Amino acid sequence: MNSKAFVKSLCLVAVIMLCGIGASGQAHYNSKFSIGGKAGVTMSKMSFTPSTKQKMVMGKMAGVSVKYWEERNFGLIVELNYEQRGWAEDFKEYPFTFERRLDYIQLPLLTNIFFGGRHVNGFFNLGPEFGYMIGSSYKANFDVHDIDNIPDFPDDRVTEQMTLKPSKKFDYGISAGAGIEFIIKRKHRISLEGRYYFGIGNIFPDDRKDTFSASRGMSIMVTLGYSYRLK
Repeated sequence: MNSKAFVKSLCLVAVIMLCGIGASGQAHYNSKFSIGGKAGVTMSKMSFTPSTKQKMVMGKMAGVSVKYWEERNFGLIVELNYEQRGWAEDFKEYPFTFERRLDYIQLPLLTNIFFGGRHVNGFFNLGPEFGYMIGSSYKANFDVHDIDNIPDFPDDRVTEQMTLKPSKKFDYGISAGAGIEFIIKRKHRISLEGRYYFGIGNIFPDDRKDTFSASRGMSIMVTLGYSYRLK
């Protein structure tokens, strides 16, 4: 998906959200608001073109959220999260290790669809997500800038991703998740969610002369959250 197609998709999501809010107002549904926090773990890797041999790396996440919803099983969620992403090179039988950590501030804008009763709800979340990289670091048990002189280093793999510095800080993509929510005395809610993020922005330069035409992040996130109903 290119940038123009993604912007069109965002506009369509915004129109759907506004139409939903307008329709609900005409139907006189009672609106509700809550604020909350969440924390959990991420499992992430990259989608490189040309492809590289890698495996998922574990990270941490924490954030805050504001939720608006109605009686008829529809809501909107805005979050502000800190997330650790990245990837680890997969050397298989070779005694080498390389792992890069990418730190992001993320802003998901999600449609929330829920179902259930007064005490337990199941839910689905879907929407665009924007991010900004605030840090990048790596660790390796070899000199990534002198690979050609390392004995027995595998010569059948792309290595530029280990020496390139992520230069594109802005990120955007699509998030989709599902989970369960427990309602305690109407005001308190505890939720458990699993979410998948597919990035569309690249972290490395992607001109024709560059090594990678795609360098996109993807991650799985599992979180435990608490929210308090204000209205």
